[in-house]
Amino acid sequence: MTQSSATVGTSTYLKIKRDILFGALEPGAKLKLDDLKARYSTSLSTLREALNRLASEGFVDAPEQRGFFVKPVSAKDLGEIAHLRVLLECHALRLSIANGDTEWEGTLVAAHHKLHVMEQRMLSGDESETEAWKRYDWEFHQALISACKSSNLLSLHATLYDKYLRYQMLVLTHRGQEAAAEHREMFEAALARDPDRAVAALKTHILKGLEHTVEAMGEAEVSAEITVQSPGSAR
Repeated sequence: MTQSSATVGTSTYLKIKRDILFGALEPGAKLKLDDLKARYSTSLSTLREALNRLASEGFVDAPEQRGFFVKPVSAKDLGEIAHLRVLLECHALRLSIANGDTEWEGTLVAAHHKLHVMEQRMLSGDESETEAWKRYDWEFHQALISACKSSNLLSLHATLYDKYLRYQMLVLTHRGQEAAAEHREMFEAALARDPDRAVAALKTHILKGLEHTVEAMGEAEVSAEITVQSPGSAR
């Protein structure tokens, strides 16, 4: 594969993934290759490569001989994603606090500042930059764990975070001051090098977000998989 074709392939993959995460391609929708070819102005071979990559990451279903479909959503699936995020992200946060240096602290301060400004804007009623808000949210969570010194852990977390983000973008609701306070608690605890406090705040943040999103999805009952007790200890 040439560098040019690799670049086109990556660009197509990122465009389709973004449209899945932000709901432009709806959950369960059949991904017709001819329609996608026109939409993304690319070749069928590039599309198949991108869709197979997204299928391997869990954003697309590819049942044998039936084509490609956007992964459906469910409260059960969201619960599994959230609990896996608790396990991975809390572990990564402990490692990051133990390993983080002054550069890490500076990155974390900058990331929290951007997120805080956007949260205050949203609390004032301005929700015109939802995508920027979620980008700053991601940058803050990534900054928290960026010093964990495990590229595999960061890669797994990034995929899980994107799956969690897809559900949040489907309901497009904000928990307001509660979520902002949780972010500040994580931020202050991390800078104070208090892993127990930081992990407790992070676990609460993820699971409260889970409850909020499931409620917004209109689920009448929450199964045992999405109770507010994550599997195992976050330590």
